[in-house]
Amino acid sequence: MKFSNVRLLVKDFATCFKFYTEQLGLEPAWGNENSGYASFKVADGIEGFALFVSDWMAPSVGNTDKELPVGFRDKSLVGFRVENMDDTYSALKAKGVKFINEPTDMAGWGMRVVHLRDPEDNLIELFTPLAPEQCSEELIEESKKYE
Repeated sequence: MKFSNVRLLVKDFATCFKFYTEQLGLEPAWGNENSGYASFKVADGIEGFALFVSDWMAPSVGNTDKELPVGFRDKSLVGFRVENMDDTYSALKAKGVKFINEPTDMAGWGMRVVHLRDPEDNLIELFTPLAPEQCSEELIEESKKYE
């Protein structure tokens, strides 16, 4: 198996498409705000993120009778690595993006992170790796197991 993408199944495709392109600045590799499916470039030659109309997927997996979840704890997160957390945060905030929190160093995770939600309440994390000396001792020790 080879990983292809993470695809968010959304109700209001056009609004979500505009959010990811106009607000977050992702470049579509395929599709537009009216296509019902769109994939986005996430790195050179990699389309690892996509949107698809939820009602179009439901028949193929047999759940047309079910509602989209609302009011539950998040079960997934879409994470994007950014070059500079503070610059990205400022630029997106200037575009009107609403954040859940402010950029925070998470020494135990080895990242500087900030969180936001898309128009359909999907949780998004933007992160920049911390320098090794900024990471917790526990994370550094745990990381040695995987070197």
